[in-house]
Amino acid sequence: MRTLPHPIRVIFIIGVLTALAGCIGLSAPGSGPAADAPAYRVGDRWIYHAEDGFRQKTVWEETHEVMAIGADGITVRITQKGDSIDVMRTEQWAAPGQVNVGAVYNNQTRRFAAPLQRYDFPLADGKVWSQFVDNYNEATKASGNINRYVRVRGWEKVTTTAGTFDALSMQVIMRLDDDEFWRYATECNYAVWYAPAVRGVVREEKDAQYREKGSGTEVGGVIRTQHGVLELISFTPGKS
Repeated sequence: MRTLPHPIRVIFIIGVLTALAGCIGLSAPGSGPAADAPAYRVGDRWIYHAEDGFRQKTVWEETHEVMAIGADGITVRITQKGDSIDVMRTEQWAAPGQVNVGAVYNNQTRRFAAPLQRYDFPLADGKVWSQFVDNYNEATKASGNINRYVRVRGWEKVTTTAGTFDALSMQVIMRLDDDEFWRYATECNYAVWYAPAVRGVVREEKDAQYREKGSGTEVGGVIRTQHGVLELISFTPGKS
């Protein structure tokens, strides 16, 4: 798969962020203390309500559970169960926020050549990090390079079924490595809220799309592939 030259990819990120700043209309979060890396425990379990789609939504319950912590890192099992989905996969984290094996888009498990910085602890309002990460996609059996940019926007109050939390709001922009001769790569725009009180995400909003080649600026050339929400139902801490 082809990847954009480094300067072009940087321009892509800047352009997307500029457009989003004018279109999303998010309120400005507040400032506050930095959030340090969490101390996970075996048995930590997060249960989420999840849905994705447009007119006809796919709905499921998603569970993340820490299964093991050792010298080789943190093993997390993720299960998704719904009327039309029944999936289980495993992620391997080198350290909190550092992903050796895991997914960044749908259920596509990727093996990263260097750890993907899902969260660059400590998290503080205004912090930014960006990566170009080589990976192997187990779903497509292909190698590629993804571009992932994260900006911490600040603290917000977030209310879910699990309660109300002080959470750090983050904007995540990604360009995947799935371009083909007939289409450009998928572009992802995610909003993530991380709450230290539960050592994890309490809400995530996901939108993604790609453009067909030769379509110019026509709306018909844009194919939306993701429009989803993940919201915390409950958090159960593991035993110390």
